[in-house]
Parts: sequence; C-alpha cells; structure tokens
Amino acid sequence: MSKKQDAFYYDNFIACAELAGQAAHFLKEKLTDFDPAQMEENMEAIHRIEHAADEKKHQLTDVLAKAFITPIEREDIVSLSFNIDELADKAEEVFIRIYMNNVQTIRPDALDMLDIVIRCTEEVCTLMREFADFRRSRKLNESIIRINSLEEQADKIYLASMRALHTQCDDLREVLAWREIYTYLEKCADACEHVADVVEEVVMKNS
Repeated sequence: MSKKQDAFYYDNFIACAELAGQAAHFLKEKLTDFDPAQMEENMEAIHRIEHAADEKKHQLTDVLAKAFITPIEREDIVSLSFNIDELADKAEEVFIRIYMNNVQTIRPDALDMLDIVIRCTEEVCTLMREFADFRRSRKLNESIIRINSLEEQADKIYLASMRALHTQCDDLREVLAWREIYTYLEKCADACEHVADVVEEVVMKNS
C-alpha cells in the first residue's frame, strides 16, 4: 500500500480528533458565558461541528470498503474511527441535555469537569498525530498514560459533583437535569480513554 493511501487513514483520524477538540472548546466557551436565549443558535453551531466529524467518518468508511490492503487491521480502523467520532457526539449530547432540561445557569463544577475534557481531547489530538508512527514513536505511550490520568481526574470531579448535587440541592428538577449533564460530561472523558485503549491494542497487536 502506498504511503499516500496510508496517510489518508491517519490524516482522517487527526481531522476527526481536531473536530472533537473544536466541539469541546465551543462547549466551554458557551457555558462559561452562558446565555439561555442563544441555546438554539449554539445547538445548531455545535451540530455543524459534529456533522463535519460524521462526514469524515463516512469518508473513511467509503475508502475502507474499497481498499484491498490497509495499514492496520480493518476492525481496528473501524473501531478507532467510531471512538474518535464519539468524542464530538458526546460533546453535543451535553449541549442537548442542557437545552432539553431548560437549564438557566451553569454549575461551576461542570466547568471544572469540562476543563478536564478539553485537556483529554487535546491529548487525543496529540495521540493521533503520533499514531502514524506507532511502531517507532516514543511519545505514544506517554500520551496514553496522560489520557488515562485525565479520565481518572474527570471521574473524581464527577463523583464530587454528584455528591454535592444530591446533598446541597433541594430542587428535584435541577437534580434530575444535572445528573444527566454530569453523566454526559463524564462520558466525554470516557470516550477519550476508549480511543487511547484502541490505540494501545493496535500497538500490542503490531509489536
């Protein structure tokens, strides 16, 4: 297989990861300076980012369906593409939950968790830029470890946030709404770890 054909897959992974990073940064920007009146406009904007990531995934699937030789196993390409696409999906899901539950103010710990999510997505971008050279890269494992560590930090904030929500909030509707929102924020970090897990499996298979 030519280097140009190989590069298509790796470049596609990078592009999808970068779109996920855009979605996470957009989410942080709009929740930091939150205006409920702009939710519908912002929902459309983040959906455009998520849709662009979907288009990249579909492009990869189309090429993969016609390919005779691939740089790594087909199932690994599909798994990695799916899991990277999940990053943008989960960021959009956070916005959807805020919109559906008619949230009027953003809880500070949600922004703390989102900071971790942004660092996770940025690390996934770093991971994908190194992935094409996974057989020789010395940085790949360091990136995987950082993503695992960040996911653990997100878990800690998630537990603390859920505890505070249930012990300090008396409004049942707010409790139900924020349970969902915190859960989807935590899923954003989980999705990053899933990408790292797939990369780790690919390295193990090919070492």
